[in-house]
Amino acid sequence: MSGSTDPKHLALRARFAPMFMPYYRRHARALLLVILAVVLLGYGVSSLEVTAARLLSGIGQLARIAGLMLPPDPGSLATVLVFLKAMAETLAIALLGTLGAALVAFPLGFLAARNTTVSQSLRFVARRSFDTLRGVDVLIWALIWINVVGLGPFAGVLALMTSDIGSLGKLFSEAIEAADQKPVEGVVSAGGSASAALRFGIVPQLLPVWLSQVLYLFESNTRSASIIGIVGAGGVGLVLSEQIRTLEFGQMSFMVALIWLTVSLIDLACSRLRFAVIGARAL
Repeated sequence: MSGSTDPKHLALRARFAPMFMPYYRRHARALLLVILAVVLLGYGVSSLEVTAARLLSGIGQLARIAGLMLPPDPGSLATVLVFLKAMAETLAIALLGTLGAALVAFPLGFLAARNTTVSQSLRFVARRSFDTLRGVDVLIWALIWINVVGLGPFAGVLALMTSDIGSLGKLFSEAIEAADQKPVEGVVSAGGSASAALRFGIVPQLLPVWLSQVLYLFESNTRSASIIGIVGAGGVGLVLSEQIRTLEFGQMSFMVALIWLTVSLIDLACSRLRFAVIGARAL
């Protein structure tokens, strides 16, 4: 069949040449990526000393620590008040960091979107700036801002805000690029300006999407704010690190349970707020 000289067959092979190529040639990139992934996996297992003996030993140690964490121990009333104050501080850090990032990322998202930017060069700069901001972990940003403004929750707010500007800017711009252009064309055809087209053609249809993204990041930042406190950026992280260092596993499990409860309540409240904006829909 491969040596056929039938003109129809030769024309078919010429038209669909990629389909007649050997499998390894058609999927050369995918095979190369699989090979690289396997090599990286082997290197990681060998160089990071991943062994079954260490894993089994670690599981036993984890079970012992889990036993020490039960039951959760809130301690005295003064200790509970310290926990609640730290949790409130964590929520404040997450809220201010998320809102600040959303306010900055909102106009920058239009600059980074292909269909609303005023300059492709400006779009390139905005896109690469988003990559840089979100490419650095929030814990690193916390360490940077601690050296700039000092220890405390203000550094935590700035760290979350810096990281989230990159994330929200990318999400906002991609949502703008995927927006339906018919409302925009309708506003322009009615004599509306470019700003009116953005205000009445794009913003209303994307508002639920943006709100969902902001609310999700607020929920995620509540957990992140718990971590950055370990390096001195305020919140429950400092309390948790002190409990771990002093082996107060009962109080640590109470603090973890408090964080879980707070995040669950935030998720419930965010869901209600999101449906209040988009309206109830039949499932």
